[in-house]
Amino acid sequence: MSRLVVVSNRVAKLDSTKSGSQGGLAVGVAAAMSKAGGLWFGWSGKIESAQRSEARVETAGNIDYATVSLNQVEYNQYYKGFANSVLWPLFHQRPDLMSYREVDFEGYLSVNEKMARLLLPLLRPDDTVWIHDYHLIPLGGLLRRAGITCPIGFFLHIPFPPLDLLRTVPRYRELITALMEYDLVGFQTDVDYRGFQFSVVYGLGGEALPDNCFRYRDYECKAGVYPISIETDTLREVGKTGEASEEFKRLEQSLTDRQLIVGVDRLDYSKGLPQRLRAYENLLRTQPEFIRKVVYLQVAPVSRGDVKAYADLAHQIDEQVGHIVGTYADFDWVPLRYLNRGFRRNTILAMYNLASVGYVTPLRDGMNLVAKEFVAAQDPDNPGVLVLSDMAGAADELDAALLVNPYDSEQVTQGLAEALSMPLAERKERWQSMMAVLRDNDIHHWQERFLEDLGQFR
Repeated sequence: MSRLVVVSNRVAKLDSTKSGSQGGLAVGVAAAMSKAGGLWFGWSGKIESAQRSEARVETAGNIDYATVSLNQVEYNQYYKGFANSVLWPLFHQRPDLMSYREVDFEGYLSVNEKMARLLLPLLRPDDTVWIHDYHLIPLGGLLRRAGITCPIGFFLHIPFPPLDLLRTVPRYRELITALMEYDLVGFQTDVDYRGFQFSVVYGLGGEALPDNCFRYRDYECKAGVYPISIETDTLREVGKTGEASEEFKRLEQSLTDRQLIVGVDRLDYSKGLPQRLRAYENLLRTQPEFIRKVVYLQVAPVSRGDVKAYADLAHQIDEQVGHIVGTYADFDWVPLRYLNRGFRRNTILAMYNLASVGYVTPLRDGMNLVAKEFVAAQDPDNPGVLVLSDMAGAADELDAALLVNPYDSEQVTQGLAEALSMPLAERKERWQSMMAVLRDNDIHHWQERFLEDLGQFR
């Protein structure tokens, strides 16, 4: 039987209760690998000056974890530089925050070459290699040129940009060509797939062939839509274990029957937190019947704090939070609780179940597993309501949520008011519709679909 080899920027050992601040890639890949097992290869997250000539391998259960370190220059150029100061803002439609330097692009290529070099000794002829996300776009081609012939697939967890945005990267054709070197390329949504199709045909001058295949010169690949998901049927039980945590008990006791609005996001400009806070303040200002009746809890662990755009965002949000609390708080009520730290995943899931409203309004998001986890954590007899940005990939599947345009503050405010006032029968109907979707496409179905299609290239 073929061994699954997963390659991602970071390797994260997760269990079902660990930190809720982990991103969708770490949670999704860990859940998928828990069933299949195999080798998980990537960066350890450590910056070390001494360079090892081989990956460090540890085994836990049915997974071998192989990790490599980066030195400070590699981190600055590959991770902080090109990956997160060019690709991340660009793919999330924020070219104004992009900071391109040729030295960073070269560093990006160099680290991918290092990853390929250290992965090669660990590979077997019958492996299936599945590479994840924007940090490692060139890796598949590097493995091919090193002689690897087994199936190699790539999955992009974040959005794929329109060609007009992609062209703002000076060497964008190299990125598209690198994707063409995979057997199978997976995207979250049809919009992302169409962006790739347009880029191949008009950006490279390639061809779109039948059966979702593409050709450019000697390169030929297949692409498809594979929306990532969650462990749908187990999250409710995991959330129940979180009700025993001290944090949950204190939160529940402090609400004193007030309705809870909850948001959980990494502190990132793609998540639309300033716009979200503005809409909530607008709710308190224009619909005073909610004053003292609701509490908004926003969990936002710091993300990439050494990148200037993130430091600027943190300062802006701190000012907004202070303004809302200072304007509307009373002796025995604070309308907004803002926490810059993560919590155990089971505690977060318990908080979702306690909440009347899940507040998930990114400006752009590849999928957003918080939206799916909020739905799966609900009590079937008394479910909360999901207010969801139509700019999140999850909106394609969770169309029974209250979908809002995150740029339209008044519409988001109205969505909050509607969610807080929604009758039980409608809440149940919407929840049942979304749960049916999540049961049909859970994390294991996502993995099986992708790997089955990738297996056709063996």
